[in-house]
Amino acid sequence: MGKRTYSALSQPRLSMSELVCKTLDHEVTDMLIDKWLEHRNDAYWDWFQAVRERKHAANALRRQIVVWNKGEFVPENVFCRTVDTGRLIPLDRTWTTHVYHHKSMQDRKLSMMPVVFTMLPELMLLRGMHDHGCDDIYIIVTDMKRQEMDDVTEYFKLVCQQTIGRTCKPSMERKIQYEHMRLSHTLLKQRRTPCFPQIDIAFRSILYEKKPPFIILFSHQTTSYSQILFTHPLFVPCEDIFFDFPSGCPNPCCNDDCEMIRFPRRGVEGAAILSLKRGRGWGKKVKAKEMCNWIDCDVCFSEEIAHSNSSSEGSQTSGESVDTSLSGSNGLVCSKCRLVKYCCADHQRKDWEEHRRVCAKPAVTSVQESTV
Repeated sequence: MGKRTYSALSQPRLSMSELVCKTLDHEVTDMLIDKWLEHRNDAYWDWFQAVRERKHAANALRRQIVVWNKGEFVPENVFCRTVDTGRLIPLDRTWTTHVYHHKSMQDRKLSMMPVVFTMLPELMLLRGMHDHGCDDIYIIVTDMKRQEMDDVTEYFKLVCQQTIGRTCKPSMERKIQYEHMRLSHTLLKQRRTPCFPQIDIAFRSILYEKKPPFIILFSHQTTSYSQILFTHPLFVPCEDIFFDFPSGCPNPCCNDDCEMIRFPRRGVEGAAILSLKRGRGWGKKVKAKEMCNWIDCDVCFSEEIAHSNSSSEGSQTSGESVDTSLSGSNGLVCSKCRLVKYCCADHQRKDWEEHRRVCAKPAVTSVQESTV
């Protein structure tokens, strides 16, 4: 087979990318988490303390939730509801990070660990929101400034909405090619590394070949931010929980819009979501499941496709709007915390060693009250 030619409209391959991939395994992630706990930011500590004080209510069984009920502040004591299986899992489940960067950073022997460390709290929570699909996290390192990051984000949203799983109209092809040339010229003129075509190749190749729940465009420019691009609205953190999540900026004089990583504190409304038409050979349709909380159990109490309303701005459906009505057995609900379900008493006993770290009686609230 001949060598594939790069085009803004054709499907690229990772083998075409000239970016260097540095892989940080689970052991490195554990080391970074330990280091973060030693030198944790007071803003994040205050936020987790606020989450602990809010408690959870009895109606939190199907809602996205972060719970810290017992013990000291360590990842194994903080639990998060997963958006794909509905399980409550601790934040101590690590991941492998794949960092794509320009070869000049390797020539200067720059470590990629600071890239992960600067957004470690966000990565821990995003990992905790996914039972499957987040064992590998993908980051593309750039030096784009704020406006350039905004423009590139809008470009990828446009390309994904118009080309993935769809037939692109000639007028839209011309628009995409024009925007591609404009961004390539802008970043070349500003001497950005990597250049835009290399960012585009790496980004779309990861989308096609790895199909992750999100990709991060990292910028080490002090006047910019890092962007999380989600591949489905279901994967976006819930506004009810993260509305006051810290921005991560160390400058106390900055406002709410100043942030090192653009974590979607306003939920779907403030998130960068790629409108991907799934199926037909491109990924499975996203389903919100409610499964037995025992990690090795495949029993599913409900499974509903998380539909999204396609529009020119992408999908606008949040994970909370998914129909999670039970089909078949309702399962066994933990009688103490009422946060998890099991298919049988045996699996409840097997899960107790982990679940005991979060199991506590819920706060007394009205049924209508939102819970965290």
